[in-house]
Amino acid sequence: MDYSHQGLSVTKWIQNGRTCGSRFCEFGNYRKSLRKQCRYTGQLCRQVVFPGTEILDKKVVENQVCSKIVRSRAPLRLGLAGGGTDVSPYSELYGGNVLNAAINMHAYCTIAMSDDGKVHFHAPDLGESWVSVAEGELALDKPLLLHKAIYNRVVREFNGGKPLGVKVTTNADAPPGSGLGTSSTMVVAILRAYQELLKLPLGEYDLAQLAYDIERKDCGLAGGKQDQYAATFGGFNFMEFFADDRVIVNPLRIRVEIINEIECSMLLYFTGRSRESANIIKDQIQTARSGDGKSLEAMHRVKQAAVDMKEALLKAEINAMAEILGESWKAKRDMAQTISNTHIDQIYERALEAGALAAKISGAGGGGFMMLFVEPTSKLEVMAALSEFDGTFYRFHFTKEGAQGWSA
Repeated sequence: MDYSHQGLSVTKWIQNGRTCGSRFCEFGNYRKSLRKQCRYTGQLCRQVVFPGTEILDKKVVENQVCSKIVRSRAPLRLGLAGGGTDVSPYSELYGGNVLNAAINMHAYCTIAMSDDGKVHFHAPDLGESWVSVAEGELALDKPLLLHKAIYNRVVREFNGGKPLGVKVTTNADAPPGSGLGTSSTMVVAILRAYQELLKLPLGEYDLAQLAYDIERKDCGLAGGKQDQYAATFGGFNFMEFFADDRVIVNPLRIRVEIINEIECSMLLYFTGRSRESANIIKDQIQTARSGDGKSLEAMHRVKQAAVDMKEALLKAEINAMAEILGESWKAKRDMAQTISNTHIDQIYERALEAGALAAKISGAGGGGFMMLFVEPTSKLEVMAALSEFDGTFYRFHFTKEGAQGWSA
């Protein structure tokens, strides 16, 4: 068996009768010292050089990371202004602006090495599971399409095409189609777990772009770019989108007292209905391509709203933020007919009648979560008014933390 690697003698780390998966050093090569602390397990391993060295009573397992468990989480986001202008071809033709903020609702992932040579994907919150023999490339089909696409990329780009026997378990604090970027955030969370497992050298922009490429290009799912970057970076961000997948994330430093006041002035309401965003996004794509006057002008207004919202946020002008949110929703409804519907309109009108200052659907539209600006002392009245619908209010806080990974 050939254990050569780029002309060097390959070393294996044998620990407790098995191979430690710490094959790579910080410089991307194999460790060379005779005794060193494993960066994966924290235990001391001893080096064995192949070939030509017989290992007595030692089981060598190739291409396997240590038997450990890693976890990750990535935050969902509220799209305060500009959503839809991050979708190609609008962002490429005109440039997109988005202002969003991460919240303390998350997508979660746990990865453990499997001991049966199989790939296990589980999403209990979706009621879906999938198991198969580990291969270098999995067929991209349902169920759990995104899980398979992520596995394929990781194996192809970071494991030399060699299969990985893994158990991947995921869940999220909000369902897909909620308007909080759940699906894209889940891709970031799973990638972040693989990054922790394999110690992949990915920066924030790398992670977000890879998540975008997997979802939009590998899987062919329509959508924009803001969700992947919001989940990766966390916090309040003003994002700029350009041609050739160029993205600039501008983190905003917001004082704690301003954040507290915004939280006191907002309600997050699940309308009771998730939606499939693909058709809505297709309508937006058609608008950008056709140059339809009214719809395209509405997209320009939505883009400007992100700039205006950023200024109001930095100046702590809460009432101005509410006004911009309301105008942004009116403009967004003009972008495509599928963005709103009778159910959403009824909730919106009832909320305003009860004293809400403004309201807007988060995300592409059609359903999911609605953000409401209210006078803090009028929160209960607005909540009582919306009790006639089948929705649910969610408590939330803004969070500055982006995607995180750790060993269990």
